[in-house]
Amino acid sequence: MNKQLFKVLVQLFLFVGLSSANAQYAANQYGLKVINSVAHYKKTVEADAQHALVKIQDYVPNIMLDIKYATSQNVFYTQLYKIPAAFVRLPVAKALASVQEDLNKQGLSLKIYDAYRPYSVTCRMFEMLPDTIYMGLPWQGSRHNRGIALDLTLVDLKTKQELRMPTPFDALVYASHPEFMQLPAKIIENRELLKAVMQKHGFKVDPVEWWHYNYVSATTFELLDIPFEALE
Repeated sequence: MNKQLFKVLVQLFLFVGLSSANAQYAANQYGLKVINSVAHYKKTVEADAQHALVKIQDYVPNIMLDIKYATSQNVFYTQLYKIPAAFVRLPVAKALASVQEDLNKQGLSLKIYDAYRPYSVTCRMFEMLPDTIYMGLPWQGSRHNRGIALDLTLVDLKTKQELRMPTPFDALVYASHPEFMQLPAKIIENRELLKAVMQKHGFKVDPVEWWHYNYVSATTFELLDIPFEALE
């Protein structure tokens, strides 16, 4: 058997395995297919390594974490994650490493508030705060549930202090919109710096949250409902 034929057979085997796994899980009440099995998730990674959820810290040097939903210091006043973890899909982590490299040259760092979020947590959030502007919608699923969205800000490497931004994280107000201009010049400068470096490396800011960035990719990533503990 030549190498080219062997490669084709391996790809076919992985495709069949993934198709079989896809057939084994039904759509939820909203018609969404959400992967909640670690075994099924692993099959998607076997078929395409880009689908792997990886720890951001393993790919991004000196990044800072402040996972708000692992505490009660958030808009819900409730701890929603059992452990403070930050996972994203592999290409997202690699893009973040490039962002961090650019920022480090300016004496700055990213600080991550949230990354991959299990789908069931998005549903719980909407139950507590049923807002259709700022909340992830259960009938659509969130890019956080796909592992391609991040909530973040900028930090001064020397002082370890966050740069001044238009609002605190998760402030559900007009000033949170990334185009809102009725702000001091320095705050606009900080927000625009974050926006520029993120966009340079393949991210797009959310239209109503200055801290929320989505990774732009031609790849379709599945909705996931796998807890952090199962990924550790």
